[in-house]
Amino acid sequence: MPLLRTPRLRLPPARDGLWSRRLLSLAVAVAVTAAVVAPLLALSRSTSFDSFACLAWLMFGVHQLGRRWWPPRNGRLAWTARVAGRDAVEPGLVARRSLAGWADLLADLTLVTGTAVVVTSWFPTDREWGRIVRTLLVLGAAAAVGRIAYQEARFTGRLALTAGGIRYGSQSYDWSNIDRVSLHKRDGRLNGVRLRPVRWQSLEPAPVVGGRDTAVPEQRLAAAIEEYRSRPYVLAGGPVTAPEPAAEPAGR
Repeated sequence: MPLLRTPRLRLPPARDGLWSRRLLSLAVAVAVTAAVVAPLLALSRSTSFDSFACLAWLMFGVHQLGRRWWPPRNGRLAWTARVAGRDAVEPGLVARRSLAGWADLLADLTLVTGTAVVVTSWFPTDREWGRIVRTLLVLGAAAAVGRIAYQEARFTGRLALTAGGIRYGSQSYDWSNIDRVSLHKRDGRLNGVRLRPVRWQSLEPAPVVGGRDTAVPEQRLAAAIEEYRSRPYVLAGGPVTAPEPAAEPAGR
């Protein structure tokens, strides 16, 4: 019978240049969590389900309608000497979060906290077990908000192109596994750039980067990815300017 191996926690390298960023992100997460806990606890102890049911449905409706808001995006990839990624700090091109992306983030935070308040109101306040459950639910919601704050502070920009790969949010993709780049459509609208992999490592569809939550439009992002797909080392050499997409022929 084989021996069971105890999983080992792998700490990040001490000299990867990211520890100051990790500590700053952790401080932001703790501060946001602490700021959210107190008002949520106060609301959970003084509300009932009936008083918040209509508000919960209203928040859900606003959240869904907000997803259909498509403000114009005309941002550019900006050169940044120090891009905080998953495993290293590298120079590269960065795309910031769009106005719609910030609105979505705010809506998600509101939905998480509002749902927590509504769910906690289902449990009685005159029973010890009810108060414990309410407190645990509030702490869980506050921790979720803190985690979102950590992710926002941890990485540079919403999307980044560096010599090490493409990072979108907290996900990274190697240049060597990108076979083809194409514009991605969702509900009849351009919404991101699809990265067709060279080697399919799972049955999941090809990843999509950028889109509505990224300030750089799809054509501009696709042109930059195509430009550096075969020579990503250029991004580590010094300040570069992202290329513009080719103009479409007249009459199209």
